[in-house]
Amino acid sequence: MARHNLSTVVSFEVTRTLTKRRFWITSMIGPVLLAVIIALVVSSNTATSNRVDSQKNARFTFVYSDASGFVNPTVANAMGGSKAADPAKAIADVKAGRSGAYFEYPSNPAKQTTKVYGADNGIFENGKYSALATELLVASARAKIGNLATLAQGNFPVVATTYKAGQESGGIADVIPPLMFLVIFYLVLVVLGNQMLTSLLEEKENRVTEMILTTLDPTTLVIGKVISLFIIGLVQMVVFAVPVLVGYVFFRTPLGLPLLDLSGLLAHPGSMVIGALLLAGGLILFTATLVAAGAIMPTAKEAGQVFAVLMTTIFVPFYVVSVVVSDPGSFIVQVFTYFPYTAPVTAMLRNGFGSLSVLQSTIVIVELFGLGIVVLRLAVRLFRYGSIEYSKKVSLKAAFGKRE
Repeated sequence: MARHNLSTVVSFEVTRTLTKRRFWITSMIGPVLLAVIIALVVSSNTATSNRVDSQKNARFTFVYSDASGFVNPTVANAMGGSKAADPAKAIADVKAGRSGAYFEYPSNPAKQTTKVYGADNGIFENGKYSALATELLVASARAKIGNLATLAQGNFPVVATTYKAGQESGGIADVIPPLMFLVIFYLVLVVLGNQMLTSLLEEKENRVTEMILTTLDPTTLVIGKVISLFIIGLVQMVVFAVPVLVGYVFFRTPLGLPLLDLSGLLAHPGSMVIGALLLAGGLILFTATLVAAGAIMPTAKEAGQVFAVLMTTIFVPFYVVSVVVSDPGSFIVQVFTYFPYTAPVTAMLRNGFGSLSVLQSTIVIVELFGLGIVVLRLAVRLFRYGSIEYSKKVSLKAAFGKRE
């Protein structure tokens, strides 16, 4: 019967939330704004790229003078240029419309200004003169120094091999996979944190908790609400992820996004299992704490203060992330590793960077699961007692002083 009640609670909560217009409006605001931003960026980048290409491809006859000796005559001729015999006459020809443009290269183009003269074709078209003058000098330099141009720009392959405990390590490829659990942890709390806090407050504020508890066991109700929250959160994350994936797959080049090559990532079974258990334990603890806070507080406004404190604790370890990476044995890192509400983030960071031992991870995982279950049972008791407290916070002393 309890199992049937649990499925009923989950089904009711999920259906009630997903059929609300407000839920979909709120969930779609982010994706719609992201889609609009992607469209604007793609449109802007495409227009800019087309304008630059048109300026580069807009070939016209020009003359030039070269005091530096860097300009390659062959390259200049291929671009439609010829050397000017008289700079003053070249400028006069441009003014009279007899010449397309005149480029005057100084003796030291790296430090002195290259002067460009051309007809005024509008603010957007005038850039073609500078673009062609720059392209000519760059092409001439590359033709002269060959591969040195590529080397000077740092465009050459380098492969680094590092070793840890006598074994070849994967470097960043080892770090990324276990740290994905930390990303999931933050996403879940950001998306679901406020709903976790207010999951029990809605019934209290609507004054229907006594009626609900006549047909449902408080434990079943609380667990059902927690499960439904994760289902709803999964729906929200999928809704938000779709435009991100679409933007990356179809508009990666216009957006200037790098190509992600996941083939080099190394997912070691040990660190991945530890990361998954730390994620599960951390979510259980924080969910139970937020639900318990919601059971104590009479209104969502007062409960929001607890939410702010808890959200602060998950970001505190990042203030010492350099110490977590460079000196994981320091006192402050040890405190953050074992203090329950900073433990999930700190332990997942250390697990990703390979400084969390099996013994340490076992202690933290047991701590998170154990305390999470205790707090969840506490939340059930507080909700049972607090269901009749509508105007003030539930007294812990009174709640635990009452007999079941």
